[in-house]
Amino acid sequence: MVLLADLPLWRDDTLSSWEQALATYDRAIAALPNGKLPAHDVWYRHELPALVHARAPMHVTHDEMVRITEWKMARGVWRAPNLVLVRNNPSGAVEAATARASALLDNTAKAVAAVSALGGVGPATASAVLAIMAPDRFPFFDEIVTGQVAPHVEGMGTIAWTAPYYRKYVAALTARAAALANGWHATMVERALWAHGVHAGARV
Repeated sequence: MVLLADLPLWRDDTLSSWEQALATYDRAIAALPNGKLPAHDVWYRHELPALVHARAPMHVTHDEMVRITEWKMARGVWRAPNLVLVRNNPSGAVEAATARASALLDNTAKAVAAVSALGGVGPATASAVLAIMAPDRFPFFDEIVTGQVAPHVEGMGTIAWTAPYYRKYVAALTARAAALANGWHATMVERALWAHGVHAGARV
């Protein structure tokens, strides 16, 4: 069993170590058993941001919300009841909630709450939407990442899948990105840590 707290990357402030970890992200995606994940991940990271940022106000559609949820579950734990709830959201509700969130990006709590008002959407799924809109402010809320970070950051404590805990997670990853500098942002930190964990054998 992999002890996430023992993995070395979070305690390593060498830029090259972080760059090497981030460079292995695609291989980490391919290492997971869900055959749909690679295509979902290419869409999520490379296609969806351009679509969302071209809209005024920024928002995601119902179909995109469903696929974001599928991406999240394929990368972590598949929760079929939650996916049903997401699919059952009225189309207009998804567009309205995510458009509201796009106007609240300066306020982490309010932005997360706006997306989390949708059925089947908690802080982790909300973070996946917000990471598309503002990757520097909203890293995806991930268990493999949190397990590496929380034991070493004063005040984080036991992992909780709540909006207040997500704010602590954001603060930790944003601070690390600032320390790394060189164009790094919080979502890059999240992906580097996630890949590092997966390659060490971590699974959720």
